[in-house]
Amino acid sequence: MRAITLPQPGGPEALVPADVDAPTPGPGEVLVDVVAAGVNRADVMQRLGHYPPPEGASPLPGLEVSGRVAALGDGVEGWTVGGEVCALLDGGGYAEQAVVPAGQLLPVPSGVSLEDAAALPEVACTVWSNVFLVANIQPGQVLLVHGGSSGIGTMAIQLGKAVGAHVAVTAGSQAKLDVCRDLGAEMLVNYREEDFVERVRALSDGHGADVILDNMGAKYLSGNVDLLATGGRLVTIGLMGGRTGELDMGVLLAKRGAVIATSLRSRPATEKAAIVAAVREHVWPLVESGDVRPIVHSRHRLEDAAEAHREMEASTHIGKILLTT
Repeated sequence: MRAITLPQPGGPEALVPADVDAPTPGPGEVLVDVVAAGVNRADVMQRLGHYPPPEGASPLPGLEVSGRVAALGDGVEGWTVGGEVCALLDGGGYAEQAVVPAGQLLPVPSGVSLEDAAALPEVACTVWSNVFLVANIQPGQVLLVHGGSSGIGTMAIQLGKAVGAHVAVTAGSQAKLDVCRDLGAEMLVNYREEDFVERVRALSDGHGADVILDNMGAKYLSGNVDLLATGGRLVTIGLMGGRTGELDMGVLLAKRGAVIATSLRSRPATEKAAIVAAVREHVWPLVESGDVRPIVHSRHRLEDAAEAHREMEASTHIGKILLTT
């Protein structure tokens, strides 16, 4: 089968199309004929050599796909060959076929095309696990999403709005902020021109943020903690702004706040299956009703994965970038 290999770390040109052996599903696994794969920031980090796949996972990049069930491993029930699915992967999505544990498989929601369904698993699982299961956002609370126009950001805005939260976002251009507003964000901050701490505090009438979903890490650590409301929760899921920062514990104690760091890819299969089940129960009905939808910015052929990575690194996209077979 054709796949995108990564012989050695490097720039986008390190993504090399090649013929490789097709995977075989083991017990409890499903083989999927891939129609589309989502491109994620984690794929870029893996390509650069900073985010190796978990032990036993495929060395190929790609953490989410959509497609059709090609074969079932021993013991798999509830799925049929030919069924249209999307899936959260440990790796291996940049290929014509991928193997996924059955617990990380999802049906394609009604009203969503098979190709667009590839834009859903990673962002839906990331947002639901962090904003809802970990940070326990509540109706009426303020949710601040950094990088609101990203794939994760556009999903977080929609889900936050759907449960009655007041959503604030940061983004780097007016065009991106306009999309965030159209998706349901109420408080808009251009981080290139405004201080997000001062701006969100003003827009929230001094309340601050009850939950912050942060992809920056060290660069925003101090500001995020300063902006937390009493009892607020800061959840960091990325380190685009560095790994090491200073934290005033006195401020955190005074706010009775929490700083939490999480990662989805490295979780055990049982935890991922639980998250996927929660997404199917809580998020899929919102997708099928049209209250939440995948936001797809562009589509590239699988062989053009390098170009897709260049687009992601340029940060010109709004929503998801897909590779199609």
